[in-house]
Amino acid sequence: MASPRLCPGSRGLLPAPPLLLLLLLLLLVGPRTAAGHGGKYSREKNEPELPPKRESGGEFRMEKLNQLWEKAQRLQLSPVKLSELHADLKMQERDEFAWKKLKAEGLDEDGEKQAKLTRNLSVILAKYGLDGRKDARAVSSNSLSDATEDDSLEDPRLEKLWHKAKTSGKFSSEELDKLWREFQHHQEKVREYHVLLETLSRTEEIQENVISPFDTSRIKEDVLHSKHAELKDRLRGINQGYDRLRRVSHRGYGTQAEFEEPRVIDLWDLAKSANFTEKELESFREELKHFEAKIEKHNHYQKQLEISHQKLKHVESFGDREHVSRNKEKYAMLEEKTKELGYKVKKHLQDLSGRISRARHNEL
Repeated sequence: MASPRLCPGSRGLLPAPPLLLLLLLLLLVGPRTAAGHGGKYSREKNEPELPPKRESGGEFRMEKLNQLWEKAQRLQLSPVKLSELHADLKMQERDEFAWKKLKAEGLDEDGEKQAKLTRNLSVILAKYGLDGRKDARAVSSNSLSDATEDDSLEDPRLEKLWHKAKTSGKFSSEELDKLWREFQHHQEKVREYHVLLETLSRTEEIQENVISPFDTSRIKEDVLHSKHAELKDRLRGINQGYDRLRRVSHRGYGTQAEFEEPRVIDLWDLAKSANFTEKELESFREELKHFEAKIEKHNHYQKQLEISHQKLKHVESFGDREHVSRNKEKYAMLEEKTKELGYKVKKHLQDLSGRISRARHNEL
């Protein structure tokens, strides 16, 4: 076979066959084209698709709390109930992030703090009808004038006391509002007690059926003892609260009352039985006065929020666009302020309760 000849001026290089040139072109151009058109071997097609990011306007940093918030809005809770729920969820979120930090440092080995978070969330679900058991209760009226008539008391004994107080003629309209808040507060304490009791029963059943790789009977016994002591304290408080409601319903309010707000009355009763010195108790009394003023301010904004909500509904039906816009702005401002105050009240309540609890433990 004859050897190929060199062309003049080719400097000894052979002419590239057309097939080789075509392969070179495909190698240089092909990957870019395939990637540009998202071919089946491209990165976009083979890497898992990232979940869509949540909009930055989410109320909470934790997804499960955002889901509860959205469910509450679908259930059409009243503005006041929504602001209360918002404060409770903010507190839950703060406590959960604090627990995650403790867990990372290995400071919740027995899981008691995690269990407490679970119990607190169960209480919130039951309180606002988000547990699926009493959805009808969650749909509440937005009317101010009929607020006490639209809500009902689950305990027949409370219903009887409330009816007696309303018809006794011993209460002004302001005092009836105050008494109704006491009834509602008492009812919430009863609900919380039953949720905690049910949670404790489930915990005991689970622990009885779990075989631990090492002996933790002493830890479990201490934890259960602490939970039972908490339940006992709550039940004592419920009984004392009912006795107080019975006395007030029959006699009316006297001038000797130290505080007016139900939560402050409870804290003061607990503080007097805790291991405070005289000076510490007097200091605590002054702080409770500030706390009560904070609650009154929050109650004021709640009422203004309800009024603004009613007015906005009316304007949306009959007003012009500019009027609607102004009312929406005012409602949004009141809503934000009510949420902010609600969170501050819940946080202050938690701090005061913690001080009493530490004083009672020091006594033991």
